[in-house]
Formats: sequence, structure tokens, C-alpha cells
Amino acid sequence: MIRIESFSFTYEGEKAPALEDITLRVEEGGFAGIIGPAGAGKTTLARAVSGIIPHHYPGDYYGRILVGGLDPVDTSLTDLSRIVGMVFQDVESQIVSSVVEDELLYGLENFGVPHEEIPERLETALRQAGIENLRERSIASLSGGQRQKVAIASIIALRPRVLILDEPTGELDPVSSRQIFAMLKTLNEAYGITVIVIEQKIMLLSEFARQLIVLSRGKIAYQGPAREVLSHADELLQLGVNCPRVARLSMLLSERLGKPLPVCVNLDESEAQVRGCLHD
Repeated sequence: MIRIESFSFTYEGEKAPALEDITLRVEEGGFAGIIGPAGAGKTTLARAVSGIIPHHYPGDYYGRILVGGLDPVDTSLTDLSRIVGMVFQDVESQIVSSVVEDELLYGLENFGVPHEEIPERLETALRQAGIENLRERSIASLSGGQRQKVAIASIIALRPRVLILDEPTGELDPVSSRQIFAMLKTLNEAYGITVIVIEQKIMLLSEFARQLIVLSRGKIAYQGPAREVLSHADELLQLGVNCPRVARLSMLLSERLGKPLPVCVNLDESEAQVRGCLHD
């Protein structure tokens, strides 16, 4: 679904590249997480995949990106938006209407979706996002988590094949954050949408994402299955990435016991692993 080959980008007016020699692949139906310290190039990578770079952010662009077979350089944002949708970090800047239903209708009408298809798309997107009960609510009355779901629903109503989210839980409490990821899991597994999430809550991300991409100073430091990447806990910490405690505990137990143990990504797994070690 997404192929990036030797991609580098330097923003206009900047000397240092924001991204340098990036090569990676996200398969169709994948769930990938992008992590890294501030300034690592995470948002730049999302902008490049979504086509915002180079259409809205000019600069020196090298290498190649393909999204669903389309090259963002040669494809209009309108055409690319039919394949990839992006939910920005500042969700408030993305919402343009005052009522939930109107927010979804705005995108459908602006993309020229045939009138007869709109009711079904509207109802399906509300159901997929789990916000059918919010259809007639004022957006000003919604919680942060509910507004995030509205933003996601407005994108999936357009039926993209790829959904990119830039720190979707940044301002949410733990309960709302988990609800957002549970919804993304459903969109990914039940509807086949390829999901890419930039996230600081690494433990939560690692529980849901099957592929992790670690950026550091504009380059890929690690990429691969989540458990494999998290096995580099000490190295990630040196890069400024705070590896989940459950993963570090797995590595510590493995070292103390002198045998390899699977890296845990959530508390239930970690509890089971500790109990198993105590019984051995």
C-alpha cells in the first residue's frame, strides 16, 4: 500500500533535511506506529505520505513515495485524498461545522459524492466511529475524545484506504485514548483500512500497532514488528524514546534468568510472564 524509497526532504529555507534516506513499506491492511523524540521528522513523514508535502510545503524532495500506486508529486491532493485521509494533531483546526452531522456532510459534498450515496455513507461512518448517538449534537458540547471521533468519522466517510493520525490522543485521558485506539483497531481489522499513527503514548500504541517505525534526527533508527523493536529498550532510551516499562521488565527478566523471553506490550501479558517466572 505504501512504499517509500530513499526519500529525503528539506523544507524551503532550511539547511538540514527534516527526513533523510527513508526507505520503508506498510502493507495494505497494516497498522503501523511512528515514534521518536521531538524533531525526529514524524509529522514530516505523515505530510509526505498524505501529499501535503510537496503540495503545501515546498522544498528539496528526493526519492520516491507511492501510496496505492500513486506518486504524491504527480497526483493532485484531491485525487490523493480519495485514497489517504489524515487527522491532524490539532483536531480543532480540522473541524469546520457546528453540528456533528454537518461536519460529515461537509466533506462528502465537497468531494462531490453522488447525492444518492450520501445518506448511506453518513450512517456507515457514524456507526464505524461509534458515534451514532452524537449525530445531532453540537460539536461545542462534545468532549475531546468525542471530537476526535467526529474528525475521524468525517475522514472515513470519504472511504480512504489509508488513515493517518498525528498524535490523536495527545490531549485525551487514558480512557478516551484507549477508546480511540479500539476504534482504530476495528477500522483496521473489520474494514481493512491501513492505519498509521504518530503517538507519544508508546505502551498504548505498541499494544495495537503491528509495525513500529522509530525516527531519530530524520532517519529511521529501527523498524519492524512491535515486539522486535521494543526489544531494543536501552537503545531506544538513548534516542530519547521512553520504552514501555512492561517491555523493559521483560528484558530484565530475560537477562536475570539467562533465557530469552517474549517482550510484553501490556500489563496482562507482563503479569502472566512474571507469574510464570515465579513458578519456574
